Amino acid sequence: QWQLVESGGGLVQAGGSLRLSCAASGLTFRLYTMGWFRQVPGKARESVAVINWRGDESDYADSVKGRFTISRDNAKNTLYLEMSSLKPEDTAVYYCAASPEGGLRISRDTRYWGQGTQVTVSS
Repeated sequence: QWQLVESGGGLVQAGGSLRLSCAASGLTFRLYTMGWFRQVPGKARESVAVINWRGDESDYADSVKGRFTISRDNAKNTLYLEMSSLKPEDTAVYYCAASPEGGLRISRDTRYWGQGTQVTVSS
């Protein structure tokens, strides 16, 4: 049975940093495109960052470019999201997602989701 488990969320002041991790098990991690999404109440889940299976290509939402960095360690089956210069509008539940489709896109229809971790940025 596959599992994606996020960690690293919490409360941070504006301008601060956090590092999220997503530990994968039960799937061949190195073959999956991986990504981070976030969601606030009343809004659709949005893609934040995505990384290809090799880890040499990534893409970001315009709102986080230059502040967030996605990376992966295929030897450890772990995905990361380094977040810096955090803003109150970054407050959301952050979800790890996986897709076997390849490329740099993860559909919201993917069945591979973690349970989410809360990130709260205070002003």
